[in-house]
Amino acid sequence: MLTKKQLDLLQFIHSRVQHDGVPPSFDEMKEALDLRSKSGIHRLITALEERGFIRRLAHRARAIEIVKLPDSMGGDSAAVRPKVVEDDNTASPEAPASSLLNDLHALELPVMGRIAAGVPIEAISEVSHNIAVPGSMLSSGGEHYALEVRGDSMINAGINDGDVVIIRETRTANDGDIVVALVEDQEATLKTLRRKGSSIALEAANPAYKTRTLPSDMVKVQGRLVGLIRSY
Repeated sequence: MLTKKQLDLLQFIHSRVQHDGVPPSFDEMKEALDLRSKSGIHRLITALEERGFIRRLAHRARAIEIVKLPDSMGGDSAAVRPKVVEDDNTASPEAPASSLLNDLHALELPVMGRIAAGVPIEAISEVSHNIAVPGSMLSSGGEHYALEVRGDSMINAGINDGDVVIIRETRTANDGDIVVALVEDQEATLKTLRRKGSSIALEAANPAYKTRTLPSDMVKVQGRLVGLIRSY
């Protein structure tokens, strides 16, 4: 059973393939379905693939093949040859297929509430909602989550109030990594980590905020920054 949006997208792709010989671009799909961002298209394409209606091809950059159609659209007989779907006008046909396909595979990550880029806030433990994240932003072999930034202490590192940061779960970090640090098992903050002997310094990227230096047993690394999403 397909949702209305999934069916609408499948019908739109099929009609464009029948008429033009190639599927529509992601921007065209977004406009046709009246969605605000391409992340919604990523989710719909993933759902159609999981249900066996389309297939994304690893040997072709951004290629989609219609495998079958629902009974309301003529059943399984309408499968077509795979065609390239360009995500945007700047995509290069010579770009590595693995990189492009990673962009196509958007994944849903839990947003674990808010993280302070300023004065630490209470430790975060509850999921507030999910967000679609390009696969190319995620490190291989690890769990990830997202946090909404509150504060401006990391502004000189390009992290603004209201940004969503993508975090790879880890308990270790190198000097200079931007990490989610849990202070005394009570407060969570986003800072640059520096080791100073038996202490750990949590450095802001804004001269208005002082560096906090704490005994190493009072600071636990909860994850390392691997990406950022910003809405305008």
